[in-house]
Amino acid sequence: MSLNSSTILNEENSQGPKRNVACLESLELQTPPSFQDDPLQNLQLASQKVLEKAKKSGRSKCPRCSGSRMFYCYTCFVPVETVPTTEIPTVKLPLKIDIIKHPNETDGKSTAVHAKLLAPDDVTIYKYPCIPEYKERRHEVALIFPGPDSVSVKDIAFHLQKYSRKGVGDSDNGCSKEPFLKKARVEPTEEKDLNECISSNMNESTKLKKVIFIDSTWNQTNKIITDERLQGLLQIELKTRKTCFWRHQKGKPDTYLSTIEAIYYFFVDYHQEILKENYKGQYDNLLFFFSFMYTLIKNAKCGAGKE
Repeated sequence: MSLNSSTILNEENSQGPKRNVACLESLELQTPPSFQDDPLQNLQLASQKVLEKAKKSGRSKCPRCSGSRMFYCYTCFVPVETVPTTEIPTVKLPLKIDIIKHPNETDGKSTAVHAKLLAPDDVTIYKYPCIPEYKERRHEVALIFPGPDSVSVKDIAFHLQKYSRKGVGDSDNGCSKEPFLKKARVEPTEEKDLNECISSNMNESTKLKKVIFIDSTWNQTNKIITDERLQGLLQIELKTRKTCFWRHQKGKPDTYLSTIEAIYYFFVDYHQEILKENYKGQYDNLLFFFSFMYTLIKNAKCGAGKE
């Protein structure tokens, strides 16, 4: 059984009753502008032969729930029997991820599961209204979501400073927790140690440790983004990236990304802007499943003369 755009639609729509009319718009296969540009062609990906093979053999059983799925089980977060786990790449991320999933988000059409499959040690998925308490950790957490108060990735450290719970001299590493008293003389080596201590404290207090993503259709995000538990968090927007998602919703800007795209592009920017390292494809495999499906649907559209 070959996999085409109709097969993907059937896979996603076979999960019970449809949602309200506003959300049904997202079930139509749209063609975002980036379909013509093919920005995913230069990704450094692991071999996708295992997905090609699974596509030809059709749906297979989930090893945990025995459900019939294509490629992976979107409820158990594991590959199906025809896709050996050893042939699926694993991505190590520099930060932990919490994904808050809308309760009405159809499991089969969500790309959040891609992140859990490919970075299992760093990704946790919660179904709203289950949300962790972030209030005491605001100095090390950021919410990736567009908005009037959103900042760019490169400005994360600067904006996190206001959430720091520690003063410049507060630390458990031997630096005094009291204001430093004036001395008649400070030796150069002592002054250097003091400056390094203060710098270390400031860097630690403004260090990002976790990022939060919302997994929902854009028409349904308001319920989650206005939840009091997410208020007051630093908000990050990826303003320069354009979506390739084949279910891009009409009326929304092409900078509104799917969940897995947002995760991928955030870490590419974080790697370059915050870690200050050259990007060499370290997180490309986050798009292992996404890019494969993108190509399938693009080819199906070309074959049907819809491009």
